[in-house]
Amino acid sequence: MSTLSQPAKAQEQRPTLTVIIPVCNEARTIRQVLRRVEASPVDKEILIVDDGSIDGTREFLRNLETSPRPQGASPCRVFYQERRQGKGAAVRRVVQEAKGMVTIIQDADLDYNPQEYPALIEFILNGHSDVVYGSRFRSGPRRVLFFWHALGNRLLTLLSNIFTDLDLTDVETCYKAFRTELLQSIPLRSNGFGFEAEVTAKVAKLRLRIFEVPISYEGRSYIEGKKFQLRLALQTVWAILVYWLKDDLYQENTELRALRIMEGAGRYNGWLFRQCRPFVGQRVVEIGAGIGNITKYLVDRDFVLATDLSEFYRNELRRQFGEFPDIKIETLDLASETDVQRLAGTAADTVIALNVVEHIEQDALAVRNVFRLLRPGGRFLMLVPAHAWLFSPLDAQVGHFRRYTVVQASALLSDAGFRIRHKRYLNALGVPGWWVNGRIFKRKRMPTRQVRLFDRLVPLLKYEEFWSPPFGLSALVVGEKP
Repeated sequence: MSTLSQPAKAQEQRPTLTVIIPVCNEARTIRQVLRRVEASPVDKEILIVDDGSIDGTREFLRNLETSPRPQGASPCRVFYQERRQGKGAAVRRVVQEAKGMVTIIQDADLDYNPQEYPALIEFILNGHSDVVYGSRFRSGPRRVLFFWHALGNRLLTLLSNIFTDLDLTDVETCYKAFRTELLQSIPLRSNGFGFEAEVTAKVAKLRLRIFEVPISYEGRSYIEGKKFQLRLALQTVWAILVYWLKDDLYQENTELRALRIMEGAGRYNGWLFRQCRPFVGQRVVEIGAGIGNITKYLVDRDFVLATDLSEFYRNELRRQFGEFPDIKIETLDLASETDVQRLAGTAADTVIALNVVEHIEQDALAVRNVFRLLRPGGRFLMLVPAHAWLFSPLDAQVGHFRRYTVVQASALLSDAGFRIRHKRYLNALGVPGWWVNGRIFKRKRMPTRQVRLFDRLVPLLKYEEFWSPPFGLSALVVGEKP
């Protein structure tokens, strides 16, 4: 990888857009493509991936690296694959290098117009979308070419829509724009043109917000170099089927994987909040809000401060709740005196920490700092994983330091000055599954299908509302500040 020289100012600022350009044997068009991309009216960086070109493209890029960049030119980096691997492999090679707020894929031919970048990224930048597809088949100018080629595209889109339950009009479009952090969080496996179907299947399973905008299209004729190969179409069909069956949605960030899986456990999240609701006031601080699985139940409160240490999660919270005037998003480290002092003036009557304290090594300090955040009479709702005999690789993988009994969790709050108002075990139904997966099979990840099955069984948990089980997967303790 090489970085072309550029003004220092361009290197310091995060660009609005990252343009990824996979290149393979495009010596005839690459110069003009780069001119068009450079001329697009967006602050951007350009990442070029040469996928084993042998027609002079690589030599052109080597020369480009050594040539001085014009003043004000966009930052540009060039990467090289030693052998041809395909479009998907090229994108995967550089996606973690992207620094822009939005990332878009640009083919190295002249079929697509970079002047349309603003329309493609507008809905992402204004917070209304996570992914935008530029559709060649919506109303927009396009060159009239081949019926069978267009029919093939429409059939592949139809097949993809059947398995993803989306209503896209152009799955095979080159122009796909993503919030960069989201694209970087998705594992990309396809090497070739199966990339288009794979990423579509995954954004559908993640239930991301997808927009389509019409784009112009000036496709090449076969004489001009347009290719249609049955092998590529079959790659797409195979990817559609594989990623319909396979839940391969997350990189190594196991905490995000757990949060996304629990996002899909809507019945359980709703049941859990119902156990907390009698103790929740109108001015709420939620610690470790993650991606908003519980925050969404707090939108009717007078004031909500949703906090998380992760910038990725805070951005996710802003995406979902940024238009709610009474919901604020902040960072809060319970082990930081500075953070606690900064937010101590919120006059909170409720602090919620669901599955948070077990991640903090100095749990007693964290609880004492929660005490400082509350006004007199305020309540602290703490949910923690229960029973040391359930501790397993599942806990270690997501960063748990410990599991608690109800007595231990209550003592933690009492020692910090709280009066205990409520304590009980929750979710006895989940204990067998956790024990078998974690203690018997030593799994580090809870299988997604098991979580979905458990969510269907959540109506059985209503019986816990009539009796207090002697054990459970979690312990809920509510303390009140005198």
